[in-house]
Amino acid sequence: MVRGNMRGGRGGVRVGMRGNFNKKTSFIPRHPFDLSIIEHTVHFPKVATNPSPDDTVLLNALTKRNQDLTPTDKEQQALNNLVTKVSTVLDNLVVAPGDFEKCQLEEVRLVGSYKKGTMRTGKNIADIVVILKTIPTKESIEALSKKVEELLKESMKTEVIPKTEMITIQLTEKGFDIFNWQARVCILIATVPPNIRKVENSEMQKNLVNSLSAIRHIRFFEENSNSSVKVLIRILRDVAARFEPLSVMNPWMIDLLANFAILSNANRQALSLNQAFRRVFQLLAAGLFLPGSSGLLDPCENMPVRVHTCLTLEQQDNLAMAAQTLLRVLLHGGYKVILGIDKKENLIGEMSVFDGIVISPLKLAYEPQNDSTLQNEGDDDMETDNADESME
Repeated sequence: MVRGNMRGGRGGVRVGMRGNFNKKTSFIPRHPFDLSIIEHTVHFPKVATNPSPDDTVLLNALTKRNQDLTPTDKEQQALNNLVTKVSTVLDNLVVAPGDFEKCQLEEVRLVGSYKKGTMRTGKNIADIVVILKTIPTKESIEALSKKVEELLKESMKTEVIPKTEMITIQLTEKGFDIFNWQARVCILIATVPPNIRKVENSEMQKNLVNSLSAIRHIRFFEENSNSSVKVLIRILRDVAARFEPLSVMNPWMIDLLANFAILSNANRQALSLNQAFRRVFQLLAAGLFLPGSSGLLDPCENMPVRVHTCLTLEQQDNLAMAAQTLLRVLLHGGYKVILGIDKKENLIGEMSVFDGIVISPLKLAYEPQNDSTLQNEGDDDMETDNADESME
């Protein structure tokens, strides 16, 4: 969990005792230091009695940034119009497919940022999951896309369509996209769970599982989020898009991180937007997404899965390093650069000055394992692969 001593991605001491190399040790994850949880306990009393700093300026900046990132009325209207037309066609295919027999539709569900209300300006995209009763194939998906295109054109034949609203359909790995110059709807193909095992293409199988997961994510989000969480998600996605080490977090990781930062604390009361924004960087800097950390469990999976385990060890270290630098910038008044209000190139990689404080870039703690070194150490310590596994 700590970035120091990350030799080959593992911390701690190597076991070299003879006879213990097959012994399995239980993995005990640890939560990183979290000030929002322990600040009211007797174990960590406050050293200074000064009142908390005034965060009004930061709160106003976050609110203003959210307004700037929110799609304009024109963008929302263009996307709403396209979503309505596509949804109507798909719903009709569920109820009355007519002579279309290439595949059978079970259900149509809106997912993603459009459904959650976390869209950003310039990203005028909506996601729709189409669950098939039949086993999906490339041929059936292509046939469905052509049928949808045919029905869309038929429904709009009495309308005067400007050039910006002329619809185009394009096949993708996950299904197909329907778009014009103003908006895009991504159709994500899924199927009923019993059919997934019957799909031979492993890549398609993975996409089908991800599409079903998107539906579960929406259910969780609707039951466990509020308006502040949506605002924080929008801001964090923008920050992650501008700082490369943070961009490794997928949208679901950011959703869970924002939800945790606002709603999970000692008081069981939602934190304000400015408090939660600072807490996000405190958690990441303390090692929330490092090896050995309890991280964040995926609430939509039956088996316990920590969402950060999809990242490589190098990505985890880069993420923690970047968060540590950005946290120092934030604590010394550099919030405008983090939010993108002020521009500064290579904030993470170069030395910068905020409020008279010099902030130097950090170095990576992760060092890739050398196979020859491992082999030599294995000979000296009489260890086997099983011993290495027990250390994880």
